[in-house]
Amino acid sequence: MHFSVAPKPRRKPSLTPMIDVVFLLLVFFMLASRFGTEAVLELPLAGRGGAYSGPPRLVSIGPDTLNLNGLPTQDLAASLAPLMETPGDLVILRGTDGANLQRITTVTQTLRNAGFTAFVLVE
Repeated sequence: MHFSVAPKPRRKPSLTPMIDVVFLLLVFFMLASRFGTEAVLELPLAGRGGAYSGPPRLVSIGPDTLNLNGLPTQDLAASLAPLMETPGDLVILRGTDGANLQRITTVTQTLRNAGFTAFVLVE
């Protein structure tokens, strides 16, 4: 008489280790990636900015408006020129409610094209 061993039922593979590896890879790639580095706004931080001297030069940038020291202005460069001793004097830029980063970048580039070189971006 010949007896055969009953086949054992196959065990389903556990997916837990594979899921753990997938999550570890996801975390690794999220931490190792760079997001949005192609557009850099080169402005000094307030702590590293130049020394402030002369009359106030606060430019408030809104979505559709520009204010210099609280007064609306159409030609910012012309309004800012009498307040500057040299083109390297510090200009403080502040985005108001609704102003996006592109608007602030555009105003900064306009001021750079007019010859102004030192800016500080504040909240």
